[in-house]
Amino acid sequence: MKHQWKLIVALILGFVGAILDFVMHMPHLTAIIIDIAALLMALSMLKEMIMDLKAGHWGVDILAIIAVISTVAVNEFWAAWMILVMLTGGESLEDYATSQADKELRSLLSNNPRLANKVDDGVVTEVKVDDLKIGDHVLVKPGSQVPVDGIILTGSSSFDESSLTGESVPVEKGTDDTIMSGSINGDAAITMQVTKLAKDSEYQTIVALVQSSEAAPAKFVKMADRYAVPFTIISLIIGISAWISSGDPTRFAQVMVVASPCPLLIAAPVALVSGMSSMSKNHIIVKSGTVLEKLSRAKTFAFDKTGTLTRNQLVIDQIVPEKNFDKNELQIFAASVEQASSHIIATSLVKATPKAELHSVTDLEEVTGQGVRGKVAGKMVCVGKLSFVAPDKNLRNINSTAIYISIDNEFAGYITFADQIRPETPATISSLKSQGAQHIMMLTGDNSEVAQKVAAIAGVDDVRSSLLPAEKIAAVKGIKAENRPVVMTGDGVNDAPSLMAADVGIAMGAKGATAASESADAVIMVNDLSKVSDAVAIAKHTMKVANIDVLTAISIVILIEIVAFTGIIPAMAGAILQEVVDLITICLALLAKTTPKIMRNKKTTNLQKKTELRKMFS
Repeated sequence: MKHQWKLIVALILGFVGAILDFVMHMPHLTAIIIDIAALLMALSMLKEMIMDLKAGHWGVDILAIIAVISTVAVNEFWAAWMILVMLTGGESLEDYATSQADKELRSLLSNNPRLANKVDDGVVTEVKVDDLKIGDHVLVKPGSQVPVDGIILTGSSSFDESSLTGESVPVEKGTDDTIMSGSINGDAAITMQVTKLAKDSEYQTIVALVQSSEAAPAKFVKMADRYAVPFTIISLIIGISAWISSGDPTRFAQVMVVASPCPLLIAAPVALVSGMSSMSKNHIIVKSGTVLEKLSRAKTFAFDKTGTLTRNQLVIDQIVPEKNFDKNELQIFAASVEQASSHIIATSLVKATPKAELHSVTDLEEVTGQGVRGKVAGKMVCVGKLSFVAPDKNLRNINSTAIYISIDNEFAGYITFADQIRPETPATISSLKSQGAQHIMMLTGDNSEVAQKVAAIAGVDDVRSSLLPAEKIAAVKGIKAENRPVVMTGDGVNDAPSLMAADVGIAMGAKGATAASESADAVIMVNDLSKVSDAVAIAKHTMKVANIDVLTAISIVILIEIVAFTGIIPAMAGAILQEVVDLITICLALLAKTTPKIMRNKKTTNLQKKTELRKMFS
């Protein structure tokens, strides 16, 4: 914002100076006002340059400082004013491109459990979570968040821990089982005993991990600074040569005016703003221009599994009937009993069964945390945990999520479920590899067998399973320097710390504002993983445009410097020419808004597929 104010002040000074010079005919007063402002600007830039030099960075600011001082020295005050406007304008554009770099959203803190229903002698009182003490009893109502870590005293229910552990399936828990703060209770009330204070509980630990792994936002490095040393040397050689050959210091000032690095300073910010606009058009919100540069160079891509590579929707994996039963019968009877349940497994089973084949149920009984039973077509059907359905049955090596079924007290078999991989996942991974990704990995809290199945379909070779949030951070931080920048994509609270630890964190934010999206550098606003490869394509296209723009600006400026060497370009005319170069630079930078070739090809392919499908069914 400070540079925007400088631009406004520079424009006001120009307006006042124009009145003083051309209306009131007081050019000397105009010169004094503009010269003072120009020298103050030069002093400000000198301080920034010294700080950059201490940090080991050499930039093109030195040319801007020399241009300002030389125009003031030879009394070309209007040329000095033009340089002021160009410099403050360029810096304002840079500020706009990176204005969000310091705005890491911290609503994870506001999502902390704040209130709890404390039970004291049978009386339920609402208290602040921070006031709970170890040993207190707390009532957790259906659908509410567990306030602190603890153990269940009475009742049983399913708990959604997906945002904490990455485990896609709700976990059934009963008396004496531990539950974590931040998990969501299912459809039954339970009473728990507090085992950890709020500040030490799981959710708060994740918040602390976000805070500790959050690095200070990287300072935006002007792309022109990469060419600063050779450009500065060439410009000074031309300017000093013009002074020596002519014996006139004004000639040096004329060269320095056109050597002012304004087009170079404008090129990258305008290209980055255009790239961010292109991202937004494609439903990707990027929080800073620096993210585009890192994305364009990314070598490693890490993905969470649940809700990222997969849909977080269970589908039937296997139906395994006993000898006296068949698969269709097993599915229909189980789904018929589960019709009234809101459990994610029951919902998935019913959804996968043709509605016309479902039977009505009588004598329905649900045993919370265990299963359901009821009469279907005159037969007693029991569905749920093995201990509930057939306690004497011994089954091993079933590592998937499963329900077990008995019909008329005879064990009938079991049905396993798998988290459904996103249809676009394999193509997304393939696209990233084609764009130069050297290392793709999956980081998940799920068990190894489930993770390997998803990885095999997705095309991911490096799989890290059964990870806690801290272990995900360690995996991201452990990536070697030659394989960076690293991009992490996730969607849950448990992903927030690893998103912050990565060079670029991308959140799947289609479900709304989550801790992941608040902690990320970029947020995908639609439920489409292919937007990750789109983001990389746009970033690469943007940086290509920016680099071409900077090199073009340098080439044009050096050509004008050579012409200014002859003395045929007055300082004011040189400043106007600079504005023309600025305009060319901006027009070139706006090409970053165009769609990258790889995305155009993808759209064409998708259109062809849709056309083929229409022809098939017409």
